Amino acid sequence: MNRKIGSIGSLINAITVLAFAFCMLIKFNFGSYLVCIFLSLSFVCMIAALADECTEDNKVAGKVATIFAGIYATFIMAVYFTQCTTVRNEILTGDADKILNYSYMGLFFNFDLLGYGIMALSTFFIGLTINVKNKKDKALKLLLLVHGIFFLSCTFMPMTGMFVNPKGSSSTGGYIALEIWCLYFLPISILSWVHFRKAKN
Repeated sequence: MNRKIGSIGSLINAITVLAFAFCMLIKFNFGSYLVCIFLSLSFVCMIAALADECTEDNKVAGKVATIFAGIYATFIMAVYFTQCTTVRNEILTGDADKILNYSYMGLFFNFDLLGYGIMALSTFFIGLTINVKNKKDKALKLLLLVHGIFFLSCTFMPMTGMFVNPKGSSSTGGYIALEIWCLYFLPISILSWVHFRKAKN
């Protein structure tokens, strides 16, 4: 059951990353927001299943990774559930709009970046636990560890004020950065799925 949850979670994670990239390409914001909710849920399943494989020596790293995954999912679900409900269905004006509406790159945009920074910490710590048995595991471990670098940019760049845009954002650079992230993270999801499938056989 543990590997099955990991396998299904990894597969859903890969599908949601692809769907997120596609929704951004066609500028379907509601689709992007909705997909991110399921991306966060599947990520927790994937990390929890990887943590379950930890040996005695790296159990703490696995537990830390799982806790960070849960924190990430909480932030992301709060941000995108708000975009899909309150922001989409209600007429917001003034400060409420600037705070809640992701496109204004305000508080909820910063929460989103913080969430993905914590996700990066989760991947780093779970990467420490991967027991390399083949080349695919080695690639997965490396990708997870390197992904941890995103913690620095996601956490500290918003503190510089570089994202502040009171008129709202339609930045092409932002879309390109997210597409690049999708290209990076998709192999993590796929290799995790392969890892669980191999372990099952």
